[in-house]
Formats: sequence, structure tokens, C-alpha cells
Amino acid sequence: MSEQSSIHESQFSDGGWIEWFCNLEDHFFFCEVEEDFIRDPFNLYGLRQKFPRFDEALEMILSPECPADEELEDEKFLSLYQEATDLYGLIHSRYILTPRGLALMRERMFQGRFGQCPRVFCQAQNTVPIGLSDDLKVSRVKIFCPKCGDVYVPKKKCADVDGAYFGSAFPHILLYTYPDLSPEPPKLGFEAKIYGFKLHKKAETKQLSLPEEKPAPGKENEELQVKEVPEKGKKSKGKKGKKGGPLASNN
Repeated sequence: MSEQSSIHESQFSDGGWIEWFCNLEDHFFFCEVEEDFIRDPFNLYGLRQKFPRFDEALEMILSPECPADEELEDEKFLSLYQEATDLYGLIHSRYILTPRGLALMRERMFQGRFGQCPRVFCQAQNTVPIGLSDDLKVSRVKIFCPKCGDVYVPKKKCADVDGAYFGSAFPHILLYTYPDLSPEPPKLGFEAKIYGFKLHKKAETKQLSLPEEKPAPGKENEELQVKEVPEKGKKSKGKKGKKGGPLASNN
């Protein structure tokens, strides 16, 4: 679903821009960042130079009102909205590493808000969001399973949610802060069998190689012949034919 359609189809909340934004479709991974955190210049360090319209984007984020319908039809507004989305996302990635943010995300994990691991032997283990990069425009948000330690695509792909909005370190800091969230590794795993017999490890990893191509009949000894060009003043080393001309030597 496109960004514009997800905006239009969402239900508008009575709160400000932050509440409205977090209630948009496919934005269920987000938590609402406190305005006091956003207003603190220390928490915004290093972000101004990343956004040409930083002040306007920040003003939109802190707006106490939701966007009007006519604004959502304006291309200029949508351009500023995208910049505000990226700015809020990077602020969000910092907020969820604070004690308050970690507590909110822990509660959401327990509720299964981020989905479950698709791996069968993880038995529907609750997951947490993760970004494969801390930079914008690299990849979309993914989910991390604390049981198998692997990363997967969410059931809902969240097309307009950048992985940088959560960062690559968030799951590990969350599990370090709350050790009770770290489950034991899966005790069962898939075993390859044929008619009830386990395959040898070498047989599991052995790759089938394609048969070598054989030359067509009559061309087994055919070789590409390249004619040597003798240097001036030197005789060719090739054998003489019937007419005394040099024959091409095989390389």
C-alpha cells in the first residue's frame, strides 16, 4: 500500500500529530515519543544537518492538531511530511533506548504487537523490531527473534517504515536490560531423513554438480589455430608446405 493511501485510510485521532502518526495503518511498531524528550536539544544532537527543513519538520511533529484533509492532497505538504516522518523515526530510535522507551517496547513485545517468529521450532516466539542499518533509506524494518537469533520480514511488510527508525542495536539492548525476555534456544530442530533414516552431514551439504559438456562427435581434437605474424627480418619457425609457405603452428 502506498504512503498516501495509508494516510487517507487511517482514522484520525483527536490528539496531536504524534498520536495521529502512530495510529496510521502499518505504524503499529511505533510508540509515542514524549514531547519533552523531543524538545530537549540534547536528544536532537546531530539530526539538524540531515534535514534541510529541520525546523519545519520539527514543528509539524509537535503540532497539537492532526493534518487536514486538504493538506493531505498537497504535494508540498507530503514532501514535508516525509521529512517529518524520517526525523520522528530517528528520534524514535533514540527514545526506545531510554528506560521509559525500553519499558514501553517490552510491554508491547509481551502483547505480541510485533508479531511472532515464522520458524516452526520457535513455537510462535514473540519478536521485536530491528533495523539492518542505522542509516535511512537502506532497508525496511525487520523483526528479530530472541529464541533463534535470526531476522525475518514482518507479516505486514510496513512499506513506509524504515529500519533506521528502530536501529540495529535495539533488540540486544532490550534483552540485556530485561534478561527475562531471553528464552532458551529451541531444543528441537529439523533433521533431514529419507525413509526414516538420517542423512549423513556430508550428504546434506553436498551440492549436485552439472555434468561436463562433451564436444560434438568429430571435434574432440579440434583446436583453435592462430596464425603467427613473423617479425621483420626473422624467418617463420613454422614448417613449409608444398608451396614453401609457412604453416600456422599450434599454440
